[in-house]
Amino acid sequence: MSGIDPATARALSQRLAVEQSERRLPSLAAGLVRGGDLVWFDTVGTLDGRRGGALSTVQTQYRLGSITKTFVAVEVLRMRDEALVDLNDAIAQHIAGTPFGQVTIAQLLSHTSGLQAETNGQWWERTAGGSWAELMAGKPTLKFRPGAKFHYSNFGYAVLGELIERLRGQPWVDVVRRDLLEPLGMRRTSAHPQDVAAAHGLGVHPLADLLHVEPEHDAVAMAPAGQLWSTVEDLARWAAFLAGETGGLLGADTLDEMRSPIALDDRPEAAWTGAYGLGCQLWNIDGTRYAGHGGSMPGFLAGLRVNIGTGDGCVVFANATSGLGDVITDLMALLADREPITPEPWSVDSDQVDVLELTGHWYWGTTAFTMAASRDGYLMLGAPGAGRGCRLKPVAGGWIGLDGYYSGEILTVVRDGSDRVSHLDLGSFRFSRTPYDQGADIPGGVDPAGWH
Repeated sequence: MSGIDPATARALSQRLAVEQSERRLPSLAAGLVRGGDLVWFDTVGTLDGRRGGALSTVQTQYRLGSITKTFVAVEVLRMRDEALVDLNDAIAQHIAGTPFGQVTIAQLLSHTSGLQAETNGQWWERTAGGSWAELMAGKPTLKFRPGAKFHYSNFGYAVLGELIERLRGQPWVDVVRRDLLEPLGMRRTSAHPQDVAAAHGLGVHPLADLLHVEPEHDAVAMAPAGQLWSTVEDLARWAAFLAGETGGLLGADTLDEMRSPIALDDRPEAAWTGAYGLGCQLWNIDGTRYAGHGGSMPGFLAGLRVNIGTGDGCVVFANATSGLGDVITDLMALLADREPITPEPWSVDSDQVDVLELTGHWYWGTTAFTMAASRDGYLMLGAPGAGRGCRLKPVAGGWIGLDGYYSGEILTVVRDGSDRVSHLDLGSFRFSRTPYDQGADIPGGVDPAGWH
């Protein structure tokens, strides 16, 4: 670990210490990621919650809870990219005999399937799990019309784990280990704690300074919803993965798809700040987008969050059933405020000569837009996020919109007989150099009287 000023490290450690003390957490461990590397780590408290007990380290295993879902989702998306499934496939195409065969893989990934949240049996998080057949014997049901709303479903991820097993021919956890954990060097991430040095799962009495040991078990068919254990060091590598350092295991476009909001997490009387993508929780904090996931199982709390724009990330673990606050937000804010990322110096980009003829003022009807070249090889029509402004990415035969109203729409450059740019066609909307330019073939024609 390197790159953090000692004063910044002290401020981060102070914030962690306050969280552990005020929230009454036996142990609390956290790490910050920048540029794909773990640049800061600290821990407070002891693994058994007693004075003089063993301390956590960067290699201490904690249970991940629902962060497990991000690994399951990545594997499903890898299968899609290999053309083994389509996200619009009904689950009945791959798993027969369920009472919810009409729900799609995309709906399961985004918690919009309408499936019940939990099992119909005993509290699955504290009891030994059963097989897929036993899970189906509980007669799971839909609580909402598929696609109607966001309804978090642990049960839905049990279905996705079964999907992986049927298509890959191995248990989901073996597939995740082979395809993701081993290539990324995440050797301390596993379905069960690897040694006695792992954190104890503890419940803290809400009205007294007393502890209760929580059980650890195999959830079997429900395991894809929250089985994995990991460490700060390993989960920091996974944070770097979700920030873009995928090691070639997932394409950039697929990662963007995973981190794009599909369903809003609508809370009564609260502003919309949370959403869900394809296996990722998403946050919008004052316009800054974050991706990751929270996790909880009896005895454990965990969090992973990355800033999609900067790539900074944070991971947090506590061995308590409840009590963790929003320390992950504060740690990331401290890093960003005290050690802002230095922007790359400006320099000439001669490749922009090729698109210079497209820059300048354009009019859609009477609405003015400014087209500018961007350093990433894109065009900028107006300002993304403002009105119908968007980025445009070059594709074969034209440009494709990446934002807002024009997302997915194709911009075609139309030239006149002299090979000069006459006008632009964006999803059938005509953009001309002047409002209702008579030479731009405006649909519906232009009044012969012109402007008067």
